[in-house]
Amino acid sequence: MRRCMELAKAGMGEVAPNPMVGAVLVHEGRIIGEGYHRQYGKAHAEVNCIESVKEEDVALIPESTLYVSLEPCAHFGKTPPCTDLIIRHRIPHVVIGCTDPFSQVNGKGIEKLQQANIQVTAGVLEKECRDLNRRFFTFHEQHRPYIILKWAQSSNGKIAGISNKRIWISNAYTNRLVHRWRSEETAILVGTRTAMADDPALTTRLWPGKNPVRLVIDLHLKLPGFLHLFDNAAPTIVFNLHQHTIEDFAGKSFIENKETVYYQVTGGVSMVQQVLHALYGLNVQSVLVEGGARLLQHFIDEGMWDEARVITNNSLLIPEGLGAPVLPAGDAARVETLFADSIRYYYNSWY
Repeated sequence: MRRCMELAKAGMGEVAPNPMVGAVLVHEGRIIGEGYHRQYGKAHAEVNCIESVKEEDVALIPESTLYVSLEPCAHFGKTPPCTDLIIRHRIPHVVIGCTDPFSQVNGKGIEKLQQANIQVTAGVLEKECRDLNRRFFTFHEQHRPYIILKWAQSSNGKIAGISNKRIWISNAYTNRLVHRWRSEETAILVGTRTAMADDPALTTRLWPGKNPVRLVIDLHLKLPGFLHLFDNAAPTIVFNLHQHTIEDFAGKSFIENKETVYYQVTGGVSMVQQVLHALYGLNVQSVLVEGGARLLQHFIDEGMWDEARVITNNSLLIPEGLGAPVLPAGDAARVETLFADSIRYYYNSWY
């Protein structure tokens, strides 16, 4: 099962809104097939696993055990049901990491296998398998995207100076890591002030991978069209009080065309809740919130966050400036160091 999870991680950033899944086929202690879900809309892990079996081992498939990190699907979606494939190959035993919370699966895959007289063992390394797909589980069980907060701060806890001049806080290696983080999430969010002051591109130009959908809160449509956010390098959604042009996210036309679209919200209601409600309806499974400080603090104050990644440049002191957001008291779950930068990871997960 650990090998299944290791394989599944190779699909990070490529399979959403599907989950990452790995599969391993074992005959008498020997792995004869491996596979993982590589890309959304393409073959699932079970298919790739069985197709990887060498010709001389094909006859062993009906005598083997299939390990898979998530319950096999039992419905027709972009691809046929994996349960049908397992049944067709007469695999006698399937070991599953955790069940699939998606309403069209959620136990139905296990039930279909058992009805075909296939032995099913479920719940192997269940917590680890759920954690692997924490974005997927949060989306389907909490009906909102998985939320990651990120900011960089000086050694004395400042994220900007008092002037309008931008200060580069994190080093080049940490910046590359941040671009990898962007490639792993569905969307990335900033507020009006950050968009105006920093003019961020919010792309993965320093890391190979897909650009996230860019999100900006610009309630009164003050942002000028020459900003990088509107350069069509990646699709952009503008949350505002005046205009609505997005109708069908499922069709993904604006994503494919890298268009800028507008999503209308209302005043007097929590902006965080409205954005998260909209993103759930738009099938956005995860969002990286990159600033500014006030927007990040709103997410923290409303308890709407799952991870926080705080980069501190330990060699940089900003005497006067804008203070960093404040997390609830608690130690970081882990700390990484990249030269003068330390990266602290905090978790506020509900499961």
